[in-house]
Amino acid sequence: MQRADFLITISLCMIVKNEESVLARCLESAKEIADEIIIVDTGSEDQTKNIAAAYTDHVYDEVWQENFSAARNQAFKRASMDYCMWLDADDVITEENRKKLIELKQTLDPDTDMVMMKYVVSEDQEGNPLFVYYRERLIRNGRGFLWEGRVHEAITPNGNVVYSDIAIYHRKTKVQDEYRNLRIYESMIKNKEALNERSQFYYGRELMTHGRHQEGIEVLEHFLEGNGWVENKIEACLNLARCYQKLGRHQDRVNALFKSFLYAAPRGEACFELGRYFQEREQWKEAVFWYETALRISPPTEGGGFIQWDYYGFLPEINLCVCYDKMGDQKKAYEYHKRAMARKPDEEAVKQNQEYFCALGLDEPIQNTGHMIK
Repeated sequence: MQRADFLITISLCMIVKNEESVLARCLESAKEIADEIIIVDTGSEDQTKNIAAAYTDHVYDEVWQENFSAARNQAFKRASMDYCMWLDADDVITEENRKKLIELKQTLDPDTDMVMMKYVVSEDQEGNPLFVYYRERLIRNGRGFLWEGRVHEAITPNGNVVYSDIAIYHRKTKVQDEYRNLRIYESMIKNKEALNERSQFYYGRELMTHGRHQEGIEVLEHFLEGNGWVENKIEACLNLARCYQKLGRHQDRVNALFKSFLYAAPRGEACFELGRYFQEREQWKEAVFWYETALRISPPTEGGGFIQWDYYGFLPEINLCVCYDKMGDQKKAYEYHKRAMARKPDEEAVKQNQEYFCALGLDEPIQNTGHMIK
């Protein structure tokens, strides 16, 4: 990046409702990098607004219209700084990432339209990211960018886009209304409101999540016929495979996984699932091929798609341990056990495998070399 002639300023723009349990945690982590904090409350009945008022004078009421984009656009509309930054109330900026953000404010080229940052939405017990993808996080103010979509709202990346290694952590502390998004989509359908391709993808995923697998298949197959985003198409294939598996349609499951290869180079998630398919059928050599393929693949970290990191490391390794053991190659099995144990020594399955290999006399010390996105 080029060094800016001036320090950019940031408006932190948030929409909240009944977030008293997490809002202070979020704002404490963000107040050092925000030059302005704007809170749009969509109907809190707890202490959320009082907590927000301790951090900013810019707290506004907005009637909830079952439309996340409308609410976020209201927050952005009130911003007065160079860039708008969004967070959810259960997001956290860690100390390391705060330092990176402060440095970014000093070095960002002011002609930048958008900064994409990693969004860590799932972690394991050691804090290693499991599910990561890029989101538009800093958006240049005054250039006409708008949120779109009632649910899973987004701003389409456009203009001069920069990818940063800064990570925002999504750390839920309570169970949300699990049917909210599904209700919104079905309300749109009932009111004959057309679903764009992004909404079709997420509606299909909601149907899958709620066990409505046949309906999910129909929606996702229809989505794949359109011109949706490539990363969503790849994820749709993975979701289709899960739906077909639940319905016992295993040939369709395999076809859906292979179909994901039509949109981009094979991903670790699809290769792992192919390995699992063959492992379930005790076709050990075929399973080994796909698990080892998953390990050879480098995840597309700047593609914007969902990345499940365990599919590129721990999960293929621990399953390769099983496959090689079943094939009678305990030495190779132990090698993969060591690799899996180095990543996650406290996993129950790893501990059980260690007991097994100790009984075989294979119990040399293992060093933890696990990776972490910080």
